[in-house]
Amino acid sequence: MSLVYPVMLKHYAGGQVGVRFADVPEAITAASSVEAALAQAADALLVALSGYVDEGRALPRASKPMRDQLVVALPTRVAFKFAIHAAMRQSATTQTQLAARLGIDGRQVRRILNLDHESTLAQMEAALAALGRRASVVVSKIAA
Repeated sequence: MSLVYPVMLKHYAGGQVGVRFADVPEAITAASSVEAALAQAADALLVALSGYVDEGRALPRASKPMRDQLVVALPTRVAFKFAIHAAMRQSATTQTQLAARLGIDGRQVRRILNLDHESTLAQMEAALAALGRRASVVVSKIAA
């Protein structure tokens, strides 16, 4: 599961730059420069995907970017949490069932899933493993 989404930029009269995601149509933003628009795009993507989770909908699959197309990636901790949500949904695992698999209290699972809670990498990896998943990290150069 990739949570790195390609973006489409549109330059408007007056210098505004709009950003939208074909895969997540709810995530739209604009700013006075490409850099500022891309920075805001990460927040727009986070808010839109949070809406999917809140509504119990599957996260949209990220399409493969076209050559030289810019992408927006979620912060790593947030991506882990969204991956846990997606794995739970795909496997029809409840929070109570996940807590039992991990041998922890249900409140701890709620914290792991809470985007505002600073869960540890070990906690998130354990949750993914309990769901039959493993995360890998890709490090890439920041576009100039």
